[in-house]
This record gives sequence, structure tokens and C-alpha cells, in this order.
Amino acid sequence: MEVDLPLDQLTAYRYAEPEPADFDEFWRRTLDEAGGVPVAAEFTPYDSLLRTVDTFDVTFAGYGGDPIRGWLILPADRSGPLPTIVEYIGYGGGRGIPLDWLPYASAGYAHFVMDTRGQGSTWRTGDTPDPAPSGPQAPGFVTRGILDPHDYYYRRLYVDAYRAVDAARAHPDVDPTRIAVTGRSQGGALSVAVGGLRHDIAAAIPHVPFLSAFRRATTITDADPYQEIVRWCSTHRTKADQAFATLAYFDGTSFASRATCRGSFSVGLMDPICPPSTVYAAHNVWAGPKDITVWPFNNHDGGGPEDTIRTIKVLRELFG
Repeated sequence: MEVDLPLDQLTAYRYAEPEPADFDEFWRRTLDEAGGVPVAAEFTPYDSLLRTVDTFDVTFAGYGGDPIRGWLILPADRSGPLPTIVEYIGYGGGRGIPLDWLPYASAGYAHFVMDTRGQGSTWRTGDTPDPAPSGPQAPGFVTRGILDPHDYYYRRLYVDAYRAVDAARAHPDVDPTRIAVTGRSQGGALSVAVGGLRHDIAAAIPHVPFLSAFRRATTITDADPYQEIVRWCSTHRTKADQAFATLAYFDGTSFASRATCRGSFSVGLMDPICPPSTVYAAHNVWAGPKDITVWPFNNHDGGGPEDTIRTIKVLRELFG
């Protein structure tokens, strides 16, 4: 069943929570600190046993210089630098194997897949650790370091995602002027954040994105991962406001309101994991050109393969 507001109210919805007064300064300092470490992307040819693509095993320096893994998958039949899609992965998943990532290279684009630090043991394997310490957390990642925005897990992951664009640009077969970012759920949230932090990409294409409108999300769904925050706050009763003060620095609505590139969203109206109003909260304030595809009868699967086709159509519109 539909889990949120009627569609006419969703299209007008605005998340009312204020953002931190120093939001821009926090992220300027964070990116300045990260920028002091070279991205140092390395591309090692990898035999994927696939004839139609050329694959590279990627390592680059993410937050704090931590080594982040990834794949670069290129069409084997190519000439000249290619338009590129940088993809981020959903909650709990890792980069898996190249066989998992064939559609975009098959459509003629370079495809850079970023592994997710500390994840990759739930539904797809990963290869990147998260070495940073953190305080008490609920099982999962959303409350790791939640009492201080400088220590919060997603500060590291958002910086990794930002730097993945620079890592992709380091390969000679990537056209640095034609890059878009995408992802589903957590990956969609990372594409929203990168779309707001960078003004040198063509588009962000988030599918059913996570990590927006935290206070609303935690009060209207019983589903994980937002329930990880609820469980943490129910145990650390006196620190809930401090936790939400940290989360405010990572809310997709603030990044969306600073975006200048195209934003092409999707949403499932029966999605209890990323409730529709939290997706619309980011979409409705997106400051660049925007569109949203609505899947009225879908859960967190959104458009499934149709979202991949939709992404390819956006890439064609942008890059040919």
C-alpha cells in the first residue's frame, strides 16, 4: 500500500527542519582537508573473462588517504575519451564482480563503480575497509560516529564519493567534461551529495535515494536503515538531539538545494525504506534542472531495470 502522503502533497512537500548555520563552511573545510591528499588513482587491467568490455581494478585515495577500491569498465570497441557514469552502491553492498556492471559499458559509456568502505557483506561483496574509529553504534552504519559530524561515517563516505569523480577523470579513456553520477538508495544519496558539492558534472541520477529528511524518515517508517537511528536514540535517550544535529550536516535536502547540474530522480510510492516524502524533500528543492519518475506500485525496487534504462536515456540526452 502507499506509505506516505498523497501524490499531490508529495509534489509540494518541503522539509521544515533548519540546516546548520555552518553547513557550507563544514563542507568547505572537509573538502579542503581531503584535497591535500592526491587522488592517486591506479588502474590495473583485470581479466573479467568478458569479451565485450575492458575492465580495470581501481584503487584511489579517498577520505584521509584511505585506499578505496572500484571498477572501471569500458566498451572494448571504443575510440577516444568516453562520456562516463560514476556509480555508487546501495546500503550494505560492495563492488562485487565486473559481471554485475555490464549495462552502461554495453550502451557505449565508461562506467566507474566505487566500492563502499566498510560495507559489502550483505548482498554483494566489497573489498574496502573503513579503518576509522567510532563510538557506540547500533548494528549497521547509519549511527557510526553519530555524536560528532567530524567523526560520522558518512563524512568519510561522501568524501570518497566526491573523489571518485576525480579518480575516474584520471583515466585517459574518460572524457573529464562529460561525467554524470548515479546510484540506488544509499548510492542515490551519494549522487545527491556529489551533485550538491560539485559544479563540474553534467547530472546526478538518483534512484529512490536514502539519507534525506532524517527527522521525518525516523518518525514515519519502521524499516531499516532509518530504524537504526531510532534504536540508537531509544537507548541513548538524552543524546537524540545531538545525534540529529550531526545528521543535519548530511541531509540530502541541503545538498540538493545547492545543486546546479541536472537532477533526474525516481521514487516508489509504496517504498517503506526510503519513504516518498523523503525523496521528494530532496527533489523539490533541487536547484538545477530536474525531473522525477514515479513508480506508483513499487516498493524500494523503484523502477528496477527500468531505472537503468532511464539512466541510459538521460546519458543519451546529455552526451549522445
